Amino acid sequence: MTVDELIVFIVDDDARLREALSELLASHGIRAAAFGSASEYISADKPDVPACLILDVELPDINGLDLQRQISMGDHPPIVFITGHGDIPSSVRAIKHGAVDFLTKPFSDADLMAAIDAAIAQDRQKRSERADLGVLRERYLDLTPREREVLPLVVSGLLNKQAAAELGISEVTLEIHRRNVMQKMAATSLADLVRIAERLEIPITHSRRAGGNRA
Repeated sequence: MTVDELIVFIVDDDARLREALSELLASHGIRAAAFGSASEYISADKPDVPACLILDVELPDINGLDLQRQISMGDHPPIVFITGHGDIPSSVRAIKHGAVDFLTKPFSDADLMAAIDAAIAQDRQKRSERADLGVLRERYLDLTPREREVLPLVVSGLLNKQAAAELGISEVTLEIHRRNVMQKMAATSLADLVRIAERLEIPITHSRRAGGNRA
C-alpha cells in the first residue's frame, strides 16, 4: 500500500501518543492525521479515501463514545477505540455500535495494526458497496416512468399477463417493458433483478395470485 491509498485519523488529547502513533503508521507507509479533540476532527477536511479512525474514549470536549453516536448516521471511517480507562460496559457499547476494536492502553503495536488493517478492509468494502449502489441508482433513474411501474410487478412474481392486467396494457407491451428493464438494469436473470430491487429498496406491494388480483 502507498500513503495515497488510505489515511488513519487519530483523535487523542495526549500529544506524545499522537506523535508515537503517527510515527508507527509512517513506518508502515500509512498517512496519518492527528487531532487533539473531537471538534478538531469534525471540522477538518477529510480526503475521500479508505480510512480508519483511532479514537480515544476520554477527550477534552466530548466522550469518544458520544462522538461515535453523533457520527453514526453519516458515512464515517470504522472506529478503533483506545483508552487508558477501559471497562466492560464501554467496550460493549462501542462494539455494539460498530467499533472494530476496543484497545486498552498500553496496547501492542501488533494489536493496533491488526485492528487498523481490519478497519481499512471494512471501509474498502463499504465504499465498494456504496459505489455499486450508486451505479444501480443511476440505472434506475434511466428507466421510463412506465418501466418503473413494471419493475416491482415483475420482481413480485406476477405473471406477464397479471402484470399487464394490473397496468391495463397488453401482454406484448408488458414483455417489451420487462425486456427494457432487464437491459437497462443490467440484470442477467429474474433472480438478479430481484436482488437489485432489494438493494434499491423498491417497495413490493404485489404477490402472484390467479387473475392478477392485488396482494
